[in-house]
Amino acid sequence: MLLNKIKVTPLAAESFGVRSMCTFVETPDVKVLLDAGISLAPYRSNLLPHPIEFQTIAKLRQRIAEFADKAEVVTVSHYHFDHHTPSYNDWLVNWTQLNETAQHIYKGKIVLAKDPIININSSQRERALIFQKTGGKHAKTLESADGKAYSFGKETFLRFSGAVPHGLDGSALGWVTLVTVSYGDERFMFAPDVQGPLSARTVDLIKSEKPNVLLIGGPPFYLEGYKITATQLQQGLENLKQLTDSIPTVILEHHALRDAQWQKKVKTIYDAAKSRGHLLLTAAEYAGVKNTFLESNRKDLYTNFPPSVEFQKWMKLPAKELSRVKPPI
Repeated sequence: MLLNKIKVTPLAAESFGVRSMCTFVETPDVKVLLDAGISLAPYRSNLLPHPIEFQTIAKLRQRIAEFADKAEVVTVSHYHFDHHTPSYNDWLVNWTQLNETAQHIYKGKIVLAKDPIININSSQRERALIFQKTGGKHAKTLESADGKAYSFGKETFLRFSGAVPHGLDGSALGWVTLVTVSYGDERFMFAPDVQGPLSARTVDLIKSEKPNVLLIGGPPFYLEGYKITATQLQQGLENLKQLTDSIPTVILEHHALRDAQWQKKVKTIYDAAKSRGHLLLTAAEYAGVKNTFLESNRKDLYTNFPPSVEFQKWMKLPAKELSRVKPPI
């Protein structure tokens, strides 16, 4: 079943060339901006982001701002900076300007966010409290949404899950909340940073919502042997297959797409979904645009598109200055 009354517009994602899952969802009753954050990896292949990556994040930051102007509700699934926008100058990772960037997104909105106290690790708790005093203070209302449901108009509901693991059960990265947007018998589910999902409990939760379209953060292939084992990644793939078997359209994004070989690693799942008449695709493909994978190809970008002399001078700045000085792109 395709979505007719719920319009889903991916705004930024790994398939667009940045770290993000920011998505705009519109029903006849309400306009919702999901996880309005965006970032670049500060280092990949021992290289700073390439000028093309900075050009891309600048363009997509503007796109998020334009859709924030339309939104009535903004969500925060957790407090990593590729999922919410901080309020300080950072031209290296988050492309943010002191106060202005976050204020533009959250001012006057109903902000439904991950609980800042319960089921949260220490680093995210600190960020959550800072958010309350900075970007969040501009909200019309700022509310902890874990496990709650909200209605808009006659037929739209936003149902937030309780906290689920950011990947593996017991992950040091903490917890996230998932959200289902429903209108009549249509359901879109947003499942960021579940990393596969790696948790069987998260698989069961997603299945119970019976979404027509699922946007999910896939397995972190690029961290194999570093923060995750091959066995754990295989379990994530098996869990993902369970979801593609039962859900008509699955949009696979985020950690999975940071690996240059991700398509080969999910091919059997893609083929199985296709055989059932189901779709497994990226956010860019869902939006009808070309995939743009930049982070995983950063080394090639430097080889094929050498930066300007001015950019190379910027690269030599002290580490603390790189975030404070806008790169010449």
